[in-house]
Amino acid sequence: MPRVTSLPPAPLPPGFIRAGDVLDERLSPAQVRTLDMRYGNEELLYGLGLLDLSGPFYRFSPWELEDEHGTRRINASGYAAVPFGDMPPVITSFLHEFLDKNRAMSLPQQSSSPWRAALQTNLVRLLSRELPSHADSQVFFCSSGTEAIEGALKFAKAWRPKAKHYISFSSGYHGKTLGSLSLTPNPEYQDIFRPLVPGAVTSPYGDLDALAQLVRRLGPDNVVAVVVEPIQGEGGVNIPPPGFLRGVGELCQRYGIVCIADEIQTGLGRTGHWFESAAQGLDPDIVTLAKPLGGGMTAVGATIVRHTIYKKMLGGLSSKRHSNTFGGNALAMAVGLKSLEYLVEQDLPARSARLGEMGLARLRALQEEYPRLFESVRGQGLLLAMQFRPMVGVPLPGPLREIVFEATAILALRELHAAEVMANLSLSSKRTVRLTPALDMPEDLFFTMLGRVGVFAGRNPASRHLLTNTPPAVTARLAKFAASKPKKRTDSDG
Repeated sequence: MPRVTSLPPAPLPPGFIRAGDVLDERLSPAQVRTLDMRYGNEELLYGLGLLDLSGPFYRFSPWELEDEHGTRRINASGYAAVPFGDMPPVITSFLHEFLDKNRAMSLPQQSSSPWRAALQTNLVRLLSRELPSHADSQVFFCSSGTEAIEGALKFAKAWRPKAKHYISFSSGYHGKTLGSLSLTPNPEYQDIFRPLVPGAVTSPYGDLDALAQLVRRLGPDNVVAVVVEPIQGEGGVNIPPPGFLRGVGELCQRYGIVCIADEIQTGLGRTGHWFESAAQGLDPDIVTLAKPLGGGMTAVGATIVRHTIYKKMLGGLSSKRHSNTFGGNALAMAVGLKSLEYLVEQDLPARSARLGEMGLARLRALQEEYPRLFESVRGQGLLLAMQFRPMVGVPLPGPLREIVFEATAILALRELHAAEVMANLSLSSKRTVRLTPALDMPEDLFFTMLGRVGVFAGRNPASRHLLTNTPPAVTARLAKFAASKPKKRTDSDG
């Protein structure tokens, strides 16, 4: 190996922060919050700070986080992107080995790569085990779920270049880059970015007849693709009626429309199945994956595409028609490969199904015990949701109603945090909070988490207590914060 002559380090600019300062935790929590707010998303962190949710948080175990005061909470948040908890030993120990031994090129954009080749192979073999028609499918890697959707839209358009319309579903969520945002029917996120990608239309989720009527109205030859979540995560864990997904696939196949299954949140075990779409009878043309593939440690997105569609976009001299600078990098591929290996070896989808069934039973018991707090509970595997009754019971006009719905979930999140459980909001279902614990969370900790949800319910036996248990000063600051940030709100299912 050639020798590198080391030079003395140059002085850093005033106020420059060394990596070692962060690694050695020399920045105080107050400094972290101040700098993060000053140079980052100030409004988000300010709002979280009002709820005492802004952190920073530190890992106590892979499944528990600790704040600056030493309070330890069970982490059921992470939006399904931390399948093995925070800095899981199975990944971190492998990363040490990878950094010591790996000789493969780090960013192999224009060459073959052993890491990319291995992960592509395993993903296709895993998918084709569930859906044999995908035995010769191919994979395109990127760095996030929204990028995986963007790639899927381009693959579909290349296959049906004369068609104009993409169909997605009400309450769906596919990301916030321009193409995926166009398929996310939420005015709160869409409005100021219009015009969006032309031709995006919405159909009611779970209504197969409405979808068929829409396709006939648009003209089957004018539809590029139907994009569907097998279970809507950000929509509040909406599970479609039996036969819906199978019917979507049959409709697409009848007319030659590309069917895209967004498995970014549901895929690879979260719902108790390897691929929720396959479990519900759908054989899509394109499958998008992301969150769990990164093992909670890095960013990995993947678009798995039927061979014929893949070649249509990336064939011959057009093979650079779509590219991604960091997609397929050796570090991300190595983590993805190890994550997939761990999921298979531990059969975590089966574990997710078993624990999820018990978890949902416990939540249903809480709903029966506290009917004035919980309107409904839903779940599949370790994708669990609690929908709360509005804090204000009297009928309200639309915009004010939506603010009350959102405030209900936000204050529920705060109260769960006080009960030492970290949970997730749902972007397209205002009154819904989700629990997405690690798929390998120890059983005793999982049941402790459910017990703490029971403590939360006991402290808030009716939804109005979410408000009365919030200090008036906090309520006033939250109201002022909300009033100072006017925005178009989307009608939600609550």
